[in-house]
Amino acid sequence: MVVTNCSISGSKTVVIMPAYNAEGTLEKTVRDIPKEVVGEIILCDDGSKDKTLEIAHKLGLTVLRHIENRGYGANQKTCYDAVLKTDADIIVMIHPDYQYDPRVLPFAVGFIRLGICDIVIGSRIRTRKETLEGGMPVYKYISNRFLTALENMGFGQNLGDFHSGFRAYRRKVLEQINYSGNSDDFIFDTEFLAQAVFHGFRIGDIPVPTRYSPEASSISFQRSLKYGIQCVVVVIKYLLQKTRIHNFTLFCPDADNHKRK
Repeated sequence: MVVTNCSISGSKTVVIMPAYNAEGTLEKTVRDIPKEVVGEIILCDDGSKDKTLEIAHKLGLTVLRHIENRGYGANQKTCYDAVLKTDADIIVMIHPDYQYDPRVLPFAVGFIRLGICDIVIGSRIRTRKETLEGGMPVYKYISNRFLTALENMGFGQNLGDFHSGFRAYRRKVLEQINYSGNSDDFIFDTEFLAQAVFHGFRIGDIPVPTRYSPEASSISFQRSLKYGIQCVVVVIKYLLQKTRIHNFTLFCPDADNHKRK
């Protein structure tokens, strides 16, 4: 289902939003997006039980819908499939929960346009004090620091936050990575970054102010624990693939996307 596009002539930057029950934060997030650098905002509603869909229509976004909840990863797949049908050369993924400040979007896009990075991630971890004062639960902060350190070592990177919901991509990244074969769950993001590193894309990060609130999306401690274990498994798969001990379809390029180019 598609409604009126939010467009700016000549712009090739498109924002995508994987949304689920975001009625309390969606409008605030959209209002803070710098429209002068964004040509379109595509939102996929993943079977929300609230008024997310109604608000997205009211805001004039391009709206896609899953009738039933299919999961965070599945939501992103629908968004990326849709954005590759546009002429966007830079795609920015922002969670619509107002946890990440969208006003930094022009700076993330700038690093890609200058050819410095292929992917830019908004890092919530500038200092421990600032992050915790922003409302990040202590157990999430500790797990984030542990997993990010492990992923930096395993993937050979030096990023501040591997688990951010603010990410900007050069179009070529989505065209080459086999994201359609990734999980439909939260681990999708980690799989995507592992694929990006494997294919040699340059990843950088910028600080992004973060604010946790009762309305912001979050997962339970149990799901966080499962997610942490899955992250470790992805790192192991990456290392086995790089050392040619075992091959995983996770790291195969997307032949269908190559055909569409």
